[in-house]
Amino acid sequence: MNLQPIDAVVIVFYFAAVLGLGWRFSRGQGTTEHYFLGARNFPGWAVGLSFIGSTISSVTFIAYPADSFKTAWVRLLPNLAFPFVVTLAGLVFIPFFRSGRIRSAYHYLSLRFGPSVAVYAAVVYLFAQLVRTATITYLLSVLLASLSGLSTPLCIVGAAGITALYTVKGGFEAVVWTDVMQTIVLLSGAFACIAVIAQALPGGLGQVLAEALASGKISFQDLNSGTGRLEPVAAGVSLREKTALMLVLVGVAQYIAGQLDQDTVQRWCSAKSAREARKSMIVLGLGALPIWTTFMFLGTCLWVYFQHFPSEVAAAVLGGTRKAEDILPHFIVTVLPPGLAGLVVSAALAAAMGSLSGSINSSGMVWVNDIYRLYLARDRDDAHYLRAGRRASLALAVAMAGGAWLLHRSSAATIMEMSIILLALVGGGISGAFLFGILTRAGDARSVLVGIGATVTFTLYSTLAQAGVVPRIFSSYYTSILGNVVMFATCAFAATVLPVKPRDLADLTVWTRRRGDDEL
Repeated sequence: MNLQPIDAVVIVFYFAAVLGLGWRFSRGQGTTEHYFLGARNFPGWAVGLSFIGSTISSVTFIAYPADSFKTAWVRLLPNLAFPFVVTLAGLVFIPFFRSGRIRSAYHYLSLRFGPSVAVYAAVVYLFAQLVRTATITYLLSVLLASLSGLSTPLCIVGAAGITALYTVKGGFEAVVWTDVMQTIVLLSGAFACIAVIAQALPGGLGQVLAEALASGKISFQDLNSGTGRLEPVAAGVSLREKTALMLVLVGVAQYIAGQLDQDTVQRWCSAKSAREARKSMIVLGLGALPIWTTFMFLGTCLWVYFQHFPSEVAAAVLGGTRKAEDILPHFIVTVLPPGLAGLVVSAALAAAMGSLSGSINSSGMVWVNDIYRLYLARDRDDAHYLRAGRRASLALAVAMAGGAWLLHRSSAATIMEMSIILLALVGGGISGAFLFGILTRAGDARSVLVGIGATVTFTLYSTLAQAGVVPRIFSSYYTSILGNVVMFATCAFAATVLPVKPRDLADLTVWTRRRGDDEL
């Protein structure tokens, strides 16, 4: 081990606390309702911190500092859309999913458009969660491998196994309350790293700011791979290159999609009331963007630090011969004092496990409620579905370990960039279907199925373009935007040419709302 014994003690204490919470909440998990939604009695502040814990993953803890260390803050631009999306969720989305008629995100699609659309959306969600959890698991394994000297594949197995243990055992209550604890640990680790750097430099944080600003490191510039220099990002509209406006729109598309998946809806439904659910979004909205900015700033601090205290690893990362994600583990191992290194490692574990646990539990719920219960095993008792949910959660943990191994075998400028592209490719335009259903009275299952066909065709083209098989006419960054535009536009067109029979749309569109959003 590269860590000191005191660091190992801190990490073991953290693991014991997490597993203890999982064991504590495993009692009373006798129904699927309790296992997947707790007691539906969570306060808004706890749900909000849980949102932060699941949103601020190891993509944030490791990949954000890595990205700003090597480049600048350009990939913070999509996050600027987050306050707008959170406000939209509080005003428009929460009333739908707290109305009492809707059990899950994909149950809404079933009521609005029929079971075929709901099943497609559920399958896309499960695949997207696999990509996301595989990315997070890989990033965590990079840190663990650097610290322990063990192989990355072995660390992948360990990271997935520990998270699966307390999540499968403790259910959603364990997810929420461990997220609360992990969010606090996560922030403590980031501030500890910044404090150590500030103390090591004669001018402290003032020196960091001065040197970073002079070098363009605190800016929305991007690295030119040809020249190796930071260059300003254009501000206008373009589908062929990264621009500031388009990256913000990428954030809008991706975060709206995040508000319309089961991981989010499950948390809304677990709150005591719609009012508490909206409070959770206030906590998330006020907390997420400053935290993302803090981790970008951490990467900038690392860059300034290694300008004054050079190392071979830092030079290799900047030179492109090592992955950028190696820089924070290197700093933890070689710079942080004993004890504090253990805290930061625990923070990295918290970042990953908070996201993984929520995805594992919500994926199990989607599998059981939206696929297995309806089409594979009808009319079984609740104990049967509870067992099926635990097995599905365990299966996702195994699959995410396999996906993390594939990422380990890949090569990319930064894993953060790869993650953005992969999530765009597997998004499937589902948020476009949700928005079409919520914002219009038009269409039925047929129009949405036509939209799905067009979106699948578009996604296939995007995948082939990403692989270089066919010419690319737009940047892969914009796949999520264009996919949802294709979905919404195609659904709207199909709805104008396909006659729709009268049906009950009560509480299913913004035009047919009848319930107050303070219910439940």
